[in-house]
Amino acid sequence: MARMTAARAAVEILKREGVTDAFGVPGAAINPFYAALKSAGGITHTLARHVEGASHMAEGYTRANAGNIGVCVGTSGPAGTDMITGLYSAIGDSVPILCITGQAPTAVIHKEDFQAVDIASIARPVTKMAVTVLEAAQVPGVFQQAFHLMRSGRPGPVLIDLPVDVQLAEIEFDPETYEPLPVYKPAATRAQIEKALALLNESARPLIVAGGGVITADACELLVEFAELTGIPVVPTLMGWGVIPDDHELNAGMVGLQTSHRYGNATFLESDFVLGIGNRWANRHTGRLDVYTVGRRFVHVDIEPTQLGRIFAPDYGIASDAKAALTLFVEAAGELKAAGRLPDRSDWAAAAQERRAGLQRRTHFDDIPIKPQRVYEEMNRAFGPETRYVSTIGLSQIAGAQMLHVFRPRHWINCGQAGPLGWTVPAALGVAQADPEASVVALSGDYDFQFMIEELAVGAQHKIPYVHVLVNNSYLGLIRQAQRAFDIDFEVRLEFENINSPELGVYGVDHVKVAEGLGCKAIRVTDPNELGAAFELAKKLAAEHRVPVVVEAILERVTDISMSVTNDIGDVVEFEETATEPWHAPTSIPPLGAARR
Repeated sequence: MARMTAARAAVEILKREGVTDAFGVPGAAINPFYAALKSAGGITHTLARHVEGASHMAEGYTRANAGNIGVCVGTSGPAGTDMITGLYSAIGDSVPILCITGQAPTAVIHKEDFQAVDIASIARPVTKMAVTVLEAAQVPGVFQQAFHLMRSGRPGPVLIDLPVDVQLAEIEFDPETYEPLPVYKPAATRAQIEKALALLNESARPLIVAGGGVITADACELLVEFAELTGIPVVPTLMGWGVIPDDHELNAGMVGLQTSHRYGNATFLESDFVLGIGNRWANRHTGRLDVYTVGRRFVHVDIEPTQLGRIFAPDYGIASDAKAALTLFVEAAGELKAAGRLPDRSDWAAAAQERRAGLQRRTHFDDIPIKPQRVYEEMNRAFGPETRYVSTIGLSQIAGAQMLHVFRPRHWINCGQAGPLGWTVPAALGVAQADPEASVVALSGDYDFQFMIEELAVGAQHKIPYVHVLVNNSYLGLIRQAQRAFDIDFEVRLEFENINSPELGVYGVDHVKVAEGLGCKAIRVTDPNELGAAFELAKKLAAEHRVPVVVEAILERVTDISMSVTNDIGDVVEFEETATEPWHAPTSIPPLGAARR
């Protein structure tokens, strides 16, 4: 039997579980693990500038490709507490990441030793497992169990805390005979699927609501096949955006209070049946439940049994992995179609497309300062269907979801449940690290961008190129818009006159200088007609220099983006004039007025 330190055993297990990349910051209490990481080889480590940043890099890395598990590493004390936000974000969005922290020696953990904190207790509410390993011989089993839990059922994060003496202790461990534990995922039965289809076939105007669980299960092709078999329009959730291409004739648009389409809400309100797959009925999607549920029946399929009925009671619930369920849905629907027992949904699907062609928002404005809608129009022109968009929260994300186009799974990578400011830069770096040849485009408002701006240096140091679109109005725009209900505009203004960059006027922070100071390239745009050229230049600079490239668009200070102020998806306020002519929304899908039959 081979003999090695417990830290080395942990690294060997990481490799055998498929880990090739890790993100983190070393420190005294985790240095034995870093020593093992170096001596073992086989895992690329990316040095973050902030440990929270490392956790968000791990999230982006996981989200980029099916089967990925991002790993973030930090020392004891504040490193672990810094990563709590990443763990919260990961568990909210069902993202498996492994957080490894160092810890004070076991003998002094409870003696107020320097940077000794009970991180396992702190992390337990936001993880599937959080444990401080007190016996070195248990390290292999704990890591094996961690990967089993992260992959089984509803995926999620795990934290393993390793006291420094535990890392250094030698144990007997044979890496060559190590095997991952089998993954458990609940699977629907044929009888359950047949019951769900029977309920569906009783309806006249059904919809499929496809959530992030479909992407996580790598089941998007099955989802599209099922929709095409049955002729049922699909509503992707924000986390499920990309399950069906935006230009597919059965894409009905997104529904919700904020990140929604006019046509998506209109079609949903006409429906009489909803099949939800891999979604969690998030409140920004549903709004008021009496409005959302009245007049329609629901079947809910989710991998987590306790998710069924959590928000409202469906007419029928199935605890199942989305891929297992959709495999049976396709099989059973195919048999019904062959027997001529599937209703004709063509008129209903065509009506959804007619709404889509008529109910659009205007994006084309020539105003200076730039109106944000024009930024997304030009992004649609500049960035093709292969683009992986990364964003987190704010008016920039809401408007982006209303106006951008996504054509493939894992090409809209968004922090859904937690929405922490600062998530976008490190998450984009994680996505780009996972897929080095991808076209990665991040989208931030100025405040999100400033929260973890130091992580740009990680991209410069490690040669991780991507394009970051920064829409700058020097305002906390979403909070300002929410404060309208209180008739205040309080502590949300970021403007000041920068004595070092007077040309900015009141826009304050010189993001171009900061980005350049961190080793990146940056372009500032003040004229909407120059956006397209700036995006093209940014792509070239990123490819040439292999660093992040920031394109800052100087926006008008105040823009109200379409959203409901009454928590009602039937009452979304359109603050700007809507599109009435094709040139008002020249990059819309389909073009205004071009309904398909």
